[in-house]
Amino acid sequence: MIVPVKTLATVTAASTGGRNGHSETTDKIVSVDLSVPKSMGGPGKPNTATPEHLFAAGYAACFGGALDFVAKSHKKDATKAKTSCTVGIGPREGGGFGLVVDLKIEDSSLPQAELEAFVHEAHEQICPYSHATRGNVAVNFTVVGA
Repeated sequence: MIVPVKTLATVTAASTGGRNGHSETTDKIVSVDLSVPKSMGGPGKPNTATPEHLFAAGYAACFGGALDFVAKSHKKDATKAKTSCTVGIGPREGGGFGLVVDLKIEDSSLPQAELEAFVHEAHEQICPYSHATRGNVAVNFTVVGA
């Protein structure tokens, strides 16, 4: 079910050449050259990114913000939490390609159980990347608290 969204901000990006091209936002804040990794049969050009680089960076930042939002709602501080996101890509059984995401959240200032609860709430209720991937992408968590 698609839930309506009241849009507060938008970003537009364009890409030329697909996975072996160039992508950038219209405001030029993000501008990257891309190439398919050698492990996927591409040229694997040095100093280039993949869409998975961009997705990993975006999801890590977004989830970190969602976690801090949840912590603040419980009168706690998760600004020191480190969120790492690993994105894998490969062929799907049903054809085409799919993604797998591993999120690792570390915060030694919060007790393990409390951090796990905040991560769960951020994933289930707040993070738009989590909403977008739910039911489509396997998202695995490792949580390391105090």
